[in-house]
Amino acid sequence: MPRIAPLHPPYSAEVDQALRRWMPPGVPHEPLTLFRVLHRHPELASRMFVLGSGLLGHGLLPAADRELVIARTTARAGCAYEWGVHAAHLAGRAGLTPRHLRATTAPASAFDAAWPPHHAALLDAVDELHETAHLSEPAWDALHTHYDDAQILEILVLTGWYRTISYVANGLRLEEEDWGIPFPG
Repeated sequence: MPRIAPLHPPYSAEVDQALRRWMPPGVPHEPLTLFRVLHRHPELASRMFVLGSGLLGHGLLPAADRELVIARTTARAGCAYEWGVHAAHLAGRAGLTPRHLRATTAPASAFDAAWPPHHAALLDAVDELHETAHLSEPAWDALHTHYDDAQILEILVLTGWYRTISYVANGLRLEEEDWGIPFPG
């Protein structure tokens, strides 16, 4: 049970409308537990929605690159909840295979050499940001070989945003969604 109980139906009309906005059209699941907990503080949820939906729906990164950053960031933060949600719905649609997803949960030393150079640069940058909260010149240069300045800004914000989401989900002790992909190991 999460530390803060999620809202349950029947929702007020305002909360129902807000939760529908958070979920992609046609998804057969209840709104995510995370979203239903966040709506205990509707103003905060509303502010979070703007950045979260902007990163997912209006970013400059290719979808596979975005989902790789999210998977590695949430894996490094030990956030089985958010990793499993993205693995179940968004990562596959973006072109990441189950093998790719499993690899995001492995130590960096275990990375398969088959990652294309731009994905290797993303993974290295996420790891460095996780470990140091900085990006070294070699990591910056590797990113800059494949991405322009605007995309690198997006990578930095995306990594930080999903670190924040991981803190929230882990701090609340959210259990993985029943339909989510189980976190390896």
